[in-house]
Amino acid sequence: MKTNPSPDSSEEKHREDMQALQAEMREKMRAAKEKHGLLMVHTGNGKGKSTAAFGMLARSLAHGRKCGVVQFIKSTPDAAEKVLRSANLTWHAVGDGFTWDTQDKTSDIAKCREGWRYACEFFENKEISFVLLDELNVVLSMGYLPKDEVLAVLRAKRPDLHVLITGRGALPELIELADLVTEMKEIKHPFNAGVKAQLGIEF
Repeated sequence: MKTNPSPDSSEEKHREDMQALQAEMREKMRAAKEKHGLLMVHTGNGKGKSTAAFGMLARSLAHGRKCGVVQFIKSTPDAAEKVLRSANLTWHAVGDGFTWDTQDKTSDIAKCREGWRYACEFFENKEISFVLLDELNVVLSMGYLPKDEVLAVLRAKRPDLHVLITGRGALPELIELADLVTEMKEIKHPFNAGVKAQLGIEF
């Protein structure tokens, strides 16, 4: 199915393509009957994983749903927390900063364990419908939390709970378990050209 007709296509050809696409999409919508909480993963080496996750968080909050955030690795809450503050949002930032700056594996692991405890509390709270675990992929890829423990909890999550995990290097086992996986691919990044991180863009 050609979903992006050539700009040179005739009006009639364009209409035919769009009618065929419309029929295809309506059939898919009719066939989609199941509804349950999703396990979602944002990974890849490109910028925008957490930013996209905050957008989804904002959408859940806008619908009046209770949400929980645990930010691993990062030393302070993201600036988005200031905008998204709500009686329906609980936010924990448990990191001490980039691991190459902390250079303290024992402390980093302890912080990750603290964050995972908060995450498990969110999972057990039946009032919370959306949990964002920011940079948990990095935690797992570095072995700071036992992957078998984390995967077991994710497999056993409440059927109505949405969970979104971000960070580079998502484990293959997590990708296999997830309902939705998005990979952010870096094409160009200004940092590689000597441009420093900037307020409102990177932080």
